[in-house]
Amino acid sequence: MVTITLSCPHCGSEALVRDGHAQSAQTEVSLSCLWTPQPRESYSQRLPRRPPRRDPACLSRTQQSARSYMHIWRLSHDRVQLDQKKVAQLPALRTTLLAPDPEDPTSTILELVELWSFVLKKAHDSWMWIALCRKTRQVVAYAVGDRSNKSCHRLWEAIPDSYRTGHCFTDFWAAYQAVIPEEQRTAVGKETGETAHVERWNNTLRQRLARFVRMTLSFSKSVVMHEACLLLFLHRYNLDRAILLK
Repeated sequence: MVTITLSCPHCGSEALVRDGHAQSAQTEVSLSCLWTPQPRESYSQRLPRRPPRRDPACLSRTQQSARSYMHIWRLSHDRVQLDQKKVAQLPALRTTLLAPDPEDPTSTILELVELWSFVLKKAHDSWMWIALCRKTRQVVAYAVGDRSNKSCHRLWEAIPDSYRTGHCFTDFWAAYQAVIPEEQRTAVGKETGETAHVERWNNTLRQRLARFVRMTLSFSKSVVMHEACLLLFLHRYNLDRAILLK
């Protein structure tokens, strides 16, 4: 517990009594010299404050656009582009995954979904394909593109071999039927709850990154930055899940 002793700056006496408020702050008067000090600071103002982070990579963890982040912290455009340099140094997403249990068939069950977003303007669709492990809630693979069979095929190829043998739950989009083997896929509706975890993960993504919200003023101007922020988020999310499950 922190004990703070107040004294009169004029005579040094600690005999102070309250004397109303000034500027929404408590004022006190000294009984020795009847001198009224300046309005004292609140307790929260006396505590040392943690300096705010000015890391440009915070763009992938906040709901701020790149332009607003640059304006608030007086950062140059080159410093904000550090996100792209960090992405180039990241290892493969599969290195953040927990190894599935070979004796537990539920550890390889995947839930697949496609998520709508846009770049620069809403006429430029950018679909994100996500494969989520039901047991660990980790994102095992992703793909960014359109809603065609080609993008779905890139998602399927990005799934690690240890997970690709598991059963997949998807919606009724035709691309899944064309890419995923029939014996490994089950098309279900949202009312069944079989894709509830990946649908809930979509809400997490939209809550953490404003550029993926449906109605927003924060958006990506380039596909490169759009995917860079997504990949940074996926790495941090998977690592947090791995620490939580250990």
